[in-house]
Amino acid sequence: MPPERNNLDLYDEAAKDWWSDDVRWIRTLKNMVPGRLSYFDDIVDWKDKAVLDLGCAGGFMAEALDDRGAKVTGIDPAEEAIAAARAHGKSTGRRIDYHVGVGEALPYPDESFAAVVCVDVLEHVRDLGQVVCEIARVLKPGGVLCYDTINRNPLASFVVVTIAEDVLRLLPRGTHDPKMFVKPGELLGHFDRAGLIAGGMTGFGPRGIGKRGDPIFGRLPFSGIIYMGTTSKAPRAAPDALASSA
Repeated sequence: MPPERNNLDLYDEAAKDWWSDDVRWIRTLKNMVPGRLSYFDDIVDWKDKAVLDLGCAGGFMAEALDDRGAKVTGIDPAEEAIAAARAHGKSTGRRIDYHVGVGEALPYPDESFAAVVCVDVLEHVRDLGQVVCEIARVLKPGGVLCYDTINRNPLASFVVVTIAEDVLRLLPRGTHDPKMFVKPGELLGHFDRAGLIAGGMTGFGPRGIGKRGDPIFGRLPFSGIIYMGTTSKAPRAAPDALASSA
């Protein structure tokens, strides 16, 4: 029987091992964080910024942002993963504020965050357009969304599902549903409808092999499989500019 697709229960099922470094697919997710931030760090000055890690799971990205001096809030629908993130944060003396919730209905006031980080998430959500609108709502004027997701095409489906899940087992079988992958043009359309201004975009993926035979991730010139980028909310117009346009 084929596996259930877009199976998000696996994040709760693996929560007790999230910080153990014993599970290969969890190590793979952890190994992606430095490669993502090598790109995002060039765009966002994290220090003292209010940052939302949307889809934080067990807290790998949230803790990396905390290390950079950000004031981090994390949210994820996986309750056990959030419990693991809270426990690890407490054990290491961090002050990351974790919540259980979904991107379609963020429990935060308008203009709460200077940046939102949303990685390995957009290809899993029920309503992509609503998630993008919620991100735009909670971003402060001038705020930045940093994201990555998976392109929808036969090559991406083959590499991510057939090779990474079924053959190499870098991810559990059923993690992804290739029908939910997102073409860049579609995502840019959602950004535009939500009033967000598209920034740069680049490919992302394995660039080498590290300890224990695990892949090392970073920027790639090819965005046909995984791509990452940024988009921003327009700054609030200065009073002088508003007066001159009246």
